Amino acid sequence: MSRRPFSSRALGRAALQAIAAAPVAALLAGPLAAQGSRLHAELDRRAAEVNAKVVSWRRDIHEHPELGLQETRTAALVADHLRKLGMEVRTGVAGTGVVGILKGGKPGKVVALRADMDALPVTEMTDLPFKSKVRTQWNGQEVGVMHACGHDNHVAILMGTAEVLAGMRAQLPGTVVFLFQPAEEGPGGAEPMIKAGVLDDPKVDAIFGLHVWPGPAGDVLYRPGAAMAASNQFTIKVRGRQTHGAAPWGGVDPIVTGSQIVLALQTVVSRQLNITQVPAIVTVAQFNGGIRSNIIPDTAVLVGTIRTFGRDQKAQVFASVQRIATQVAASAGATAEVHIDSGYPVTANHEALTRQMAPSIARAVGADRVAEAPMITGAEDFSYFQEKVPGVFVFLGVTPRDQDWRKAAQNHSPFFFADESALPGGVRTMASLALDYLTGVAPAPVPTRAGQ
Repeated sequence: MSRRPFSSRALGRAALQAIAAAPVAALLAGPLAAQGSRLHAELDRRAAEVNAKVVSWRRDIHEHPELGLQETRTAALVADHLRKLGMEVRTGVAGTGVVGILKGGKPGKVVALRADMDALPVTEMTDLPFKSKVRTQWNGQEVGVMHACGHDNHVAILMGTAEVLAGMRAQLPGTVVFLFQPAEEGPGGAEPMIKAGVLDDPKVDAIFGLHVWPGPAGDVLYRPGAAMAASNQFTIKVRGRQTHGAAPWGGVDPIVTGSQIVLALQTVVSRQLNITQVPAIVTVAQFNGGIRSNIIPDTAVLVGTIRTFGRDQKAQVFASVQRIATQVAASAGATAEVHIDSGYPVTANHEALTRQMAPSIARAVGADRVAEAPMITGAEDFSYFQEKVPGVFVFLGVTPRDQDWRKAAQNHSPFFFADESALPGGVRTMASLALDYLTGVAPAPVPTRAGQ
């Protein structure tokens, strides 16, 4: 996954205040503005009160990570918490998913908040006292299991958000649906949850999600429109003709041919696409072939990923990969079979909804801690939710503010570290997005939240 979103330009404070000015000005003299101010004050107070629990949940989940569709312990922890808050709770959704439904004291719209629960087959190398020591089998190898993408933070933040909003249910005009999703890292949990009806009962009007990321702890980034890439895995099976390693002329070498394909694929992005418009990625990450030093094998297999930001661009990349693989193989007397999976769609933030909710993000963390994200070539199956209902996906910085986030370990690294000082901002952000969407009250941004 590509990183570095925090290198983007910061949104000017004046611009953020301008976004909020029109709706706020119309409300300042009325009772709705006063009510909104009281609700935001209560939200902030409750977020501060629940923070110790959020930290505790995060550490517990981090120490006990579970791979996709195996999140039974995490799901049980979540379901128990939601039940204690008096919610309607559904478990076993799309395997191990959990849904909590919070009905407000007044009628209104329905908003969904989502967190993914799964960990990765990564052996943790941090020195945290709550580091993971879990081991498992993955692709025939014994590996560690780690929340190397920070989903432990997502779950804890949404559990805290649930407690904040549950405490304000009498004042909520509408319903909040909490989606704790399995298997974001694969094979994918969002689409199965949609098929299970999580957006239909009750009918969801909008959805919000959050992801922790390298960047100053507590800063939030977002981008209207295409924010994260579509992701497609490809497999290329090169078939030659097996022969003795000492007599290569007696066969067709799929390893040499595969190497030529790898090199030729580098021209897809560098020479065949206009990347001044939008970025794209073609990466070969696996190359498997052969079992002995003196046997040229019959086949070699290449596996990689494609990242794109539009249908036309995707079609062009797919055609280029197919053409290069088959024709390079043919030039060597070999053949190549290309398979490209359906993958994840582009994560595209609803532009009008993003503009509408910008003041809520600024109020939650401070206008000076909000920036616009560049296009990110990582991928997210939150995109499936956004294909069904308007949605906004934001990024929360978790690098200690006294460190250079540009040098911090990236998501999926065994050294990935999340500064817990960012957690309160995550809770305020998610709770504010839900509250402000339901009430329709746009808050004035807070100039700064230094030290939080």
